[in-house]
Amino acid sequence: MNIEDFVNFCLSKPGTSEHFPFDEDTLVLKVADKMFAATGLGSWEGGQPTINLKCDPELAVELRERYQAVMPGYHMNKTHWNTVAVNQDVSDKEIVQMINHSYDLIVAKLPKAVREQLQSLNG
Repeated sequence: MNIEDFVNFCLSKPGTSEHFPFDEDTLVLKVADKMFAATGLGSWEGGQPTINLKCDPELAVELRERYQAVMPGYHMNKTHWNTVAVNQDVSDKEIVQMINHSYDLIVAKLPKAVREQLQSLNG
């Protein structure tokens, strides 16, 4: 997976947007102004890209045990976030599933009216 594939996939999800709230390197992807993914652009240029993704706590532990490339979230709540090293032992297909899971966790906590609005964007 490359940075373009990652960003384009995230932005294809209803109601998503990209932001740089911390600095010009840290790309944050949000749905309804809530973060569901983040990455350091420099990590992609340096050849060791990582992505922070929200995750159910039990699944987070399971993924960390299953994959060397999945670690507790860097600079995040380590119970609810994982950092995934891209292009290592986690397939692109699995990373897509992790992105979907992160997005879905955030959407599930949004107010009902916002969730309904996002559903209408999805067609």
